[in-house]
Amino acid sequence: MAKRILITDDALFMRVTLKNILVQNGFEVVGEAQNGKEAVDLYDQLKPDLVTMDITMPEMDGIAALKAIRSNDPDAKVVMCTAMGQKNMVVEAIQNGAKDFIVKPFQPERVVEALGKLLAA
Repeated sequence: MAKRILITDDALFMRVTLKNILVQNGFEVVGEAQNGKEAVDLYDQLKPDLVTMDITMPEMDGIAALKAIRSNDPDAKVVMCTAMGQKNMVVEAIQNGAKDFIVKPFQPERVVEALGKLLAA
């Protein structure tokens, strides 16, 4: 059975890029969120196996959404998506329970490796 992924990014282009990588590699994208608030709501509804979470977004940033999701589900698997130069935010996200991070622009091999490793566990 395909692993179910929720994609969170405020940029449509990034969501489409990530979705294409995931679908081509056998993952099922069950939802897409444009901001952290949507991600928290969709997580509760869809119960995905993993969430990809952009860090910088309007309304609710990725770190706040990560905290909210993990407060409801301590076992949630969240992988942060970051632009270069956001090292401090990545460190904060990992300290708050993020399982890994992938860097934009996305390298398909790295995305598949990071998610595959987490979902195999």
